[in-house]
Amino acid sequence: MIFPSKLKRNDEMRIISPAMSLSIISESVREIANRRFEEIGLKISFSEHSEESDEVKSSSIESRIEDFHEAFKNPSVKIVMTTIGGFNSNQLLPILDYELIKNNPKIICGYSDITALSNAIYAKTGLVTYSGPSYSSFGEEIGFEYTLEYFKKCLFNEEPFEIVRSLAWSNDKWYMNQKDRNFTKNEGLWILNEGEARGIIVGGNLCTLNLLQGTEFMPELDGTILFLEDDASTNANLFDRDLESLTQLPKFGGVRGIVFGRFENESKMSRKNLERIISGKKKLNNIPIIGNADFGHIEPKVTFPIGGIAEIKAKKMGIASIRIIEH
Repeated sequence: MIFPSKLKRNDEMRIISPAMSLSIISESVREIANRRFEEIGLKISFSEHSEESDEVKSSSIESRIEDFHEAFKNPSVKIVMTTIGGFNSNQLLPILDYELIKNNPKIICGYSDITALSNAIYAKTGLVTYSGPSYSSFGEEIGFEYTLEYFKKCLFNEEPFEIVRSLAWSNDKWYMNQKDRNFTKNEGLWILNEGEARGIIVGGNLCTLNLLQGTEFMPELDGTILFLEDDASTNANLFDRDLESLTQLPKFGGVRGIVFGRFENESKMSRKNLERIISGKKKLNNIPIIGNADFGHIEPKVTFPIGGIAEIKAKKMGIASIRIIEH
């Protein structure tokens, strides 16, 4: 594993759009995001083609590849931050220069569709990548403190950290109305299977991760703890099918544990649904499984390292913990 250097004040951050375009982000959201990055000491630069937008609100493969490679070539850039998610990051996987990336290791951070890039880069190069907020996430005016805290814990500091639950979470369209927000009290982690495990983190958005199956871009699963979440487009039946597909991979027997991120309200994925899905899969019987963790398509969210090391504990009496050991 290759761990990129941690961030420090006055480091340069490059914003790239490997999926959807920066052009969909409002000026008001950008102003808040830019100010936040300035407050934590990061200097922002934007890739040449980040604003390009076609009929699917993205840009050409050539433009996205050029921006990606330029960000990794540039010695001044210390973190590559993705604008937002989308649907087409996996178009870049056969074209990326993985030797360039490996020889110029730096932080890359994003979530959702960026799962394809972060897991493929880790699989091809050994570079630890990061699932966490996107550039657009930093434009959230209210309720962002927890997200920012864990962004800094993971990317600015070396010390191990425990993921302590947020006090409240939201799944509203905050970018439509920053002042009128709906927050729900956090009930904490769900213990779905008891046990303890230590392993390499792989995962992110489940339906995007599954796009890598059968390709050279899928990470090895031996010795891993899977961090998995899905978005509003899923439901219990779709999630069951997608999870089943993952468990059928030849090396799934090497998975040591699973952490499920919090589901979006629209998916109607309740604890009862998740327990039913898990109970129907024999391959999950003997590994610890935790649910309702603070990551996914909800706010707030933690930043965690793909390729890093985690320890999870799920014990009787409702005691559960997630600790990031190496990041």
